[in-house]
Amino acid sequence: MAAINRDDVAHLAQLAHIEMSDAELDKMAGELAVIVDSVKSVSEAAGADVPATSHPIPLANVMRDDVVGHVLTAEQALSGAPDTEDGRFKVPAILEED
Repeated sequence: MAAINRDDVAHLAQLAHIEMSDAELDKMAGELAVIVDSVKSVSEAAGADVPATSHPIPLANVMRDDVVGHVLTAEQALSGAPDTEDGRFKVPAILEED
């Protein structure tokens, strides 16, 4: 893989409509080159015998079972509402209807 140079960074900046000074282009080219080298070294370490993983240790589901508990009636749920209509919460309209 070819190293990222200043011209590559300038081209990407132009495509992204980002203005960069000469100093910024030089600095970014160096930083991106380090990132590309790091990805390259990781790619070399991961061979066909190394399975792809998203976490270094296995994860276990720690959620509890979903058990139905005390359930409010519609009247109880609406009892503290400032306004109701037809057994539902009534709220101000936010969209104009035609």
